[in-house]
Amino acid sequence: MTNNVKEVFAGGAPPAPAALAAKVRTLAPSMTRSMQRVAEAVAGDPAGTAALTVTGLAELTGTSEATVVRTARLLGYPGYRDLRLALAGLAAQQQSGRAPAVTADIAVDDPLADVVAKLAYDEQQTLADTAAGLDTVQLGAAVGALAAARRVEVYGVAASGLVAQDLAQKLLRIGQIAHAHSDPHLAVTNAVTLRAKDVAIAITHSGSTGDVIEPLRVAFEHGATTIAITGRPDGLVSQYADHILTTSTARESELRPAAMSSRTSQLLVVDCLFVGVAQRTYETAAPALAASYEALAHRHRR
Repeated sequence: MTNNVKEVFAGGAPPAPAALAAKVRTLAPSMTRSMQRVAEAVAGDPAGTAALTVTGLAELTGTSEATVVRTARLLGYPGYRDLRLALAGLAAQQQSGRAPAVTADIAVDDPLADVVAKLAYDEQQTLADTAAGLDTVQLGAAVGALAAARRVEVYGVAASGLVAQDLAQKLLRIGQIAHAHSDPHLAVTNAVTLRAKDVAIAITHSGSTGDVIEPLRVAFEHGATTIAITGRPDGLVSQYADHILTTSTARESELRPAAMSSRTSQLLVVDCLFVGVAQRTYETAAPALAASYEALAHRHRR
């Protein structure tokens, strides 16, 4: 377990039962294989594992009691007892609610109607997981930094580059000076010019995209406030981020790699940032939105 994971998830209130599955999906790639077995067991059968003692769960997963306790703490719970309570709560929610009728697995010969149903469920689950796991304290701090920023620079490549463009254009519409960068050379030369009143945002699902991490590092070293939007809060990008906003993603498949499915959760975080900034700067944001709408209105009447 890295120091970054400890820093992100240590302290604070334990996650709500509904956030447990999202936490497992987000953190599992950074866990040891033995911890992954524990995490997969509790997420896959919350009712069954809630009935087990720490010894019982260790035996079930072929691990040790110490591994079970470490996994519980990594997921945000003070100890195994607290994790069992969350599992019991999650099991109760599932029993009183509805079991999903579809899964996210899409086969190459699936009818289009099944593809639509599976993708719709997949998107809904990704959004729910992201909302449940999003740290509103970190979000509030990021919104405050953006609202007070002299300028905002957003770094992202490939699918994350599209999200970077979306955030930049949203901020421009409410009067913020914001730019998106997907060219790694231009991103670094841009980051060199940032200072204390500026904000740099890196968007990377993996948390390890070098073309995004390098400009964020440069911005961080030049005193800018830095924000990371990432699916891996333990990734290298977090070393240079003042604020970390964690996203969730659907299960990766051959037809839908993580880089594509991650956009759903990234766009939710972007919308949360935008609305938060618009609220903080409403007196200037509202007229700016109205003016931009009016400037483009004639194009929609053609």
